[in-house]
Amino acid sequence: MSKISDFLKETGIFFLATADGDQPKLRPLGAFLEVDGKIIFGVGGFKDVYKQMVKNPLVEIAACKPDGHWLRYTGRAVFETDGKYAEQMIKSFHLDSIYNEQTGNKLMTFHIEDAAAVDIAVMGKGESLL
Repeated sequence: MSKISDFLKETGIFFLATADGDQPKLRPLGAFLEVDGKIIFGVGGFKDVYKQMVKNPLVEIAACKPDGHWLRYTGRAVFETDGKYAEQMIKSFHLDSIYNEQTGNKLMTFHIEDAAAVDIAVMGKGESLL
């Protein structure tokens, strides 16, 4: 997991792909935690991305470093039931103006299971990170 986490830290922004019916949907993210042997991501429970992941939990994360290496991290999103991950992510990334009692917005955290992660050079073969 540390290799994936290091890759994501270096890129800063990465992209989460979901499916909306037969239409792929891609959006940029930047927040994640490496904790308890997992990489934890978060999305708003009020957003379409969350609804898409509930309906079809197969997701892919892609990120690209300045040197051209890119990451493909694919698997099944599993939502966390322990609120400690959402609390930690909200504090770590200063998301408390979005996710709080006044707004009613909930941060839904997840990790990826049944995963494959590959670091791919621009013109080279991929190297598994898991």
